[in-house]
Amino acid sequence: MKLGPIALMHKFSAAVFAVLKPLGVWGVGGLALLDSALIPIPGSMDSVIVGYVHNEPHKFLLFCLMAAGASTLGSLIPFYIGRAGGELFLLKRVDRARYERMRDRFEKQEFVAILIPSMGPPPTPLKVFQFAAGVFEMRIGPFLLATFLGKITQYLVFSLLTIWFGPSLIHDIRAVVRDHRSIVVGVSVAVVLWLAFFIVRKVFDRRKGELLPSEDA
Repeated sequence: MKLGPIALMHKFSAAVFAVLKPLGVWGVGGLALLDSALIPIPGSMDSVIVGYVHNEPHKFLLFCLMAAGASTLGSLIPFYIGRAGGELFLLKRVDRARYERMRDRFEKQEFVAILIPSMGPPPTPLKVFQFAAGVFEMRIGPFLLATFLGKITQYLVFSLLTIWFGPSLIHDIRAVVRDHRSIVVGVSVAVVLWLAFFIVRKVFDRRKGELLPSEDA
């Protein structure tokens, strides 16, 4: 029986997973690189990290650094796809005025727009945000930094929870997210908005009484 493209992709990723998983920290890096570069692995990188950390908890920081670094490197694939032809792709689906509004909104908060999704576990549509970063020509330095900080935070949280409470807690959390996705997304959005407001307010308060750079002359 002839397999379709999606079935072939799943078969290929499963074969790669079987080859790389026994390679320890290098396997973590290889799987994270592929997963972030548009070749999804079976399950998710969170599950992979949990498995490795559960077996070798003393190496949790090494696993997290390798996975975050490889994920950041792999994120350049959707980023450069967006930069190469994403504008034409979007303009076929939205008019120029709406495209300009989307770009303006993204540019005002581009670092946070990559950092927050990078922290989120599946089904967070991270590649969509990375594609958008390429389309709207985000600078490569802030893009890589935001991606790395988000992924290292995500992997550290999952690793520490695994060490403290065991892998069963992670599976329970994932089940709750799956069964109550709308509630979890709503709460997450509220928390992110509150944090953004808090940070902006702190920056504003810190600048009270200070002259803006253009007013120093």
